[in-house]
Amino acid sequence: DTSLAEVNSFSPSMPISPSSMINQYKFEDEPELRDLFITVDDPESHITAIETFITYRVVTKTSRGEFDSSEYEVRRRYQDFLWLKSKLEEAHPTLIIPPLPEKFIMKGMVERFSDEFIETRRKALHKFLNRIADHPTLTFNEDFKIFLTAQAWELSSHKKQGPGLLSRMGQTVRAVASSVRGGVKNRPEMFTEMNNYMETFSQKINVLDKIAHRIYKEEREYFNEMKEYGPVHTLWSASEEDIADSLKGVASCIDKCCKATEKRMAGLSENLLPILHEYVLYSEILMGVLKRRDQIQGELDSKVDALANKKAEKDLFSEEIGKLEDKVECANNALKADWDRWKQNMQCDMRSAFTNVAENNLRYYEECLATWESFLASQTVDLHVEEDSEDRP
Repeated sequence: DTSLAEVNSFSPSMPISPSSMINQYKFEDEPELRDLFITVDDPESHITAIETFITYRVVTKTSRGEFDSSEYEVRRRYQDFLWLKSKLEEAHPTLIIPPLPEKFIMKGMVERFSDEFIETRRKALHKFLNRIADHPTLTFNEDFKIFLTAQAWELSSHKKQGPGLLSRMGQTVRAVASSVRGGVKNRPEMFTEMNNYMETFSQKINVLDKIAHRIYKEEREYFNEMKEYGPVHTLWSASEEDIADSLKGVASCIDKCCKATEKRMAGLSENLLPILHEYVLYSEILMGVLKRRDQIQGELDSKVDALANKKAEKDLFSEEIGKLEDKVECANNALKADWDRWKQNMQCDMRSAFTNVAENNLRYYEECLATWESFLASQTVDLHVEEDSEDRP
């Protein structure tokens, strides 16, 4: 198996130090360079006769001239976020749209509609909107503006103005027709490299995601067992007068290690698992973006082939080919710029996540080691005191 670093054969060189990596991209988060701030918070449960759902408050503060006000507050449910994502994909088929959390969380992690599930989703929705806000093109999308500013009834009315069934069917038919034509003949080498990169990246990130979830599950099982292990020593001390203090000391050490383990689990669930799973979703999105680019290329290739076989309609085909060439060039340029931006963000996120995990692990083992060393030192002192008292006449 090759490492992710080896897969990154055609990426720009990145600094080795994690701190220098973070500093390099710090400018993206500088407040003075931003003119759009979005917060997702205050989840509320709604129970009707038909369904139960959660809405989130979306607060927007902006200094942009195209907004009528400097601050907006609306409530949105998950379906509204799905609508926004689909509209962005429809308007920008060759841009990398940030992923949304899945409708249902991974089985065995947390219960749906539990506080933990709602908080995990809230953070993901907050990140989704802010990634769009930071994107140089998506941030000016009209549907994004409507999502941030329209009241519930206005948004509902706007949703009904989407493409009709026939239009959607036409898009589906074109996509299917394009996909069955076979491989793209004239795909530029850069996009072949992107496809190869994403196939390997997808495989590796999925493996990492599964391993991380398995580690978290095993850690939780270890934590649950440790919680029962400490009280056993406390109960034991009640029936062993001679070693009662030692047994209580062991119980105290186990309790401290238990708390340290709980902190480490929180670090995994808050910092590592969401990042890995986000990039699992990103890998699926990027494969879809590359396919859509290939579909545009395939449409151009088919027109060129048709022109070669129909000389009588040369002028008409030449005009269509010119438009398609422009469309392919726009798609290529959009994807290339977004690809470089995504790669930099991905590498920064991965370095930060793994550095954070390493630091958390160091703190965990140092804390547990100090706890047990302190206990052993106290037992050694007690042992010497007992030996000295026995040696006296």
